Amino acid sequence: MTIEIRAQQIRKRQNRRNAMKMAGRYCLAIGITLVFIFPVYWLFSISFKTPDEIFHHPPVWFPESIQFDNYGVLFKDGDAITVWNSLVIATVSTVFAMFLGTIAAYSLARFKTGGQHLGIWIISQRMLPPIVIVFPIFLLYVWLGWVDTYHGLIILYTAFNLPYVIWMMRGYMEDIPIELEESALVDGCSRWEVLWKVVLPLARSGIFATAVFTFVFAWNDFIFALILSRTEVTTFPVQVTHYFGGQSNFWAKIAAMSVLGTIPIFIAVAIMQRFLVRGISMGAVKG
Repeated sequence: MTIEIRAQQIRKRQNRRNAMKMAGRYCLAIGITLVFIFPVYWLFSISFKTPDEIFHHPPVWFPESIQFDNYGVLFKDGDAITVWNSLVIATVSTVFAMFLGTIAAYSLARFKTGGQHLGIWIISQRMLPPIVIVFPIFLLYVWLGWVDTYHGLIILYTAFNLPYVIWMMRGYMEDIPIELEESALVDGCSRWEVLWKVVLPLARSGIFATAVFTFVFAWNDFIFALILSRTEVTTFPVQVTHYFGGQSNFWAKIAAMSVLGTIPIFIAVAIMQRFLVRGISMGAVKG
């Protein structure tokens, strides 16, 4: 009887230790989450504050009344159109990059186009710093008359993101069993039908994951948009820099524009979250 009681006591102590460890892990996770979420909360709160609340000391943690005037000024002055410009340019360039990159990746994965080292050369182009090539591109665009145009930035972003798309999609397609494609070919499908009906559905998660990152790359670009835009196609990152001045900074506008600029990213990630997680993990575990 004594042995059973001691065993029960040992189990209770062990359960207590496990519970304390689990509670500690949850507390640590909550603390880390709050640290990362606080800047986002502070950004949103500033966008709804009055100038007095923004510069108040000690800080005003919660605005006394929600102020939508900071957003109203952006729409009234026409600054909010830059978010639309970024959305159009990033979306269209992502679609083009995914279409061209997926076809090129399939050629590399199945036909070994260019040999074994072409893929390495392609991804190496993505590692090139944009500042290195922006000046010759600017001269070319001036000659073509593409400065401050939608199609100019769309073509540039498509070309700049193509290496990333090709590299990622090639890896996803290499994980698809080639026997499935051979069976479809035997059944009478053409190579395009195999790509459309077999390969793309199986690589769907990878496609969405790659598209999200490609969209984010195009959305966050600053140097190309700064050099190659003027007034007609100014993008969101470039517009935010206009609120930083030598004498003062327009913090209310900065916060409001930043909130408007992050909303499309939040929506895209929320919609694609299921595919994003699966796409990132595709090919991570073998066997």
